[in-house]
Amino acid sequence: MKAMSNDRPQAVCASDFASIVGEENAICLWENIELSQQKRIQQAIASGNSPSCIVYPRSQEQLAAVITTAHANNWRVLPCGSGSKLNWGSLAKGIDIVVSTERINQLIEHAVGDLTVTVEAGMKFSDLQALLAKSRQFLALDPTAPESATIGGIVATGDTGSLRQRYGSVRDQLLGITFVRADGEIAKAGGRVVKNVAGYDLMKLLTGSYGTLGFISQLTFRLYPLAEASGTVVLTGKAEAVSQAANILRGSALTPVQADLLSAKLVSSLGLGEGLGLIARFQSISESVKEQSNRVLEVGQKLGLSGAIFADGDEANLWQRLQERIHTTATESVISCKIGVLPTAAVEILTQVELGLIHISSGLGLLQLESKNQVLKIRDELCSVGSDAYGGLPLRTQANKGFLTILSAPIALKEQIDVWGYTGNALPLMRRIKEQFDSKNILSPGRFVGGI
Repeated sequence: MKAMSNDRPQAVCASDFASIVGEENAICLWENIELSQQKRIQQAIASGNSPSCIVYPRSQEQLAAVITTAHANNWRVLPCGSGSKLNWGSLAKGIDIVVSTERINQLIEHAVGDLTVTVEAGMKFSDLQALLAKSRQFLALDPTAPESATIGGIVATGDTGSLRQRYGSVRDQLLGITFVRADGEIAKAGGRVVKNVAGYDLMKLLTGSYGTLGFISQLTFRLYPLAEASGTVVLTGKAEAVSQAANILRGSALTPVQADLLSAKLVSSLGLGEGLGLIARFQSISESVKEQSNRVLEVGQKLGLSGAIFADGDEANLWQRLQERIHTTATESVISCKIGVLPTAAVEILTQVELGLIHISSGLGLLQLESKNQVLKIRDELCSVGSDAYGGLPLRTQANKGFLTILSAPIALKEQIDVWGYTGNALPLMRRIKEQFDSKNILSPGRFVGGI
């Protein structure tokens, strides 16, 4: 990747964007930004640097013109949506402007019969789900901060959630993508129909790239019909028995849409009992939900586990509280991490942490850790090779383990430790990809693996 010049680019002038975005409130100078928003942005960038302004384009064409101007002036850009995940990833370096898709938020097309939807990147996830629910359909993702997260931000960070158990990752949901290149050109990949797979590799590259390869502006997803009924089973008890229950569920013909292992403190904080937990959700016709829920309950009883079934409002409340508890940190010093581990080793990891959740099939999950030493200790146990590379390239792991990536943490800690913890051999390839997409290194510089 080409090194940036040691000379700073010319100072950002808000008037350069005024003729593009038009409205007066579409450009906000740093000193005029609300303190809460300033804080969110500062959590994403290296200390000692503040951007000059935030720009809010209202269309894909305005976004392209803004990026074209930034490219011509070598201004470094931090892409964002609502900012709900800005504190994830490594700290961006030398940011000159923040560009938000918050106002590029329209529904482009909802093909009800084809079960597809095309939306602009700034649409909030909760707003999209509300629109789809009118047709008894939904987008099968359950991201962090669903009320505020934007569709573009979810894709840029690859934020899937527990529904990955049944429906796969963000990449599996994505049919088409439109993005603005670093030079301001608009590019497309994929299409608006399920059978169109053209450009699939390009969609994989941009998913989880943290805005380092291009500025996502529009997306097309496959959809699913809402189920007739839903029910959730919770088993709690000794670690060995919970591990056995997870193994039985993995090897059975049962089809949970969500299935996670929970740490003991997470179980107790939700009022679910004592010991480790296994939570499994079934959605189908009512008879199937009842039958599958009861079978899991029987498995738990044979293993000496406590069990309970949740339905209707109690079930919705349980999953909402679980989402809030695992993503909300009690203090600013807490370190939130994404983990990937062999599913059979998940219980062993959860016995070492206070708050943690790991999906029983993918082995992906979230942990809240208390110190740098704890991060390094678990990484050492995992023989970490890092997070997904561009395009989901397979990363060879050692022995039985996986990776631990820091999502959010105090800035001081992120400046001391490698956030991604990557030790694989794909960095040269990733840097060549970055060079090809963004030769001037103006998009989210430093946020990805290896300082990309």
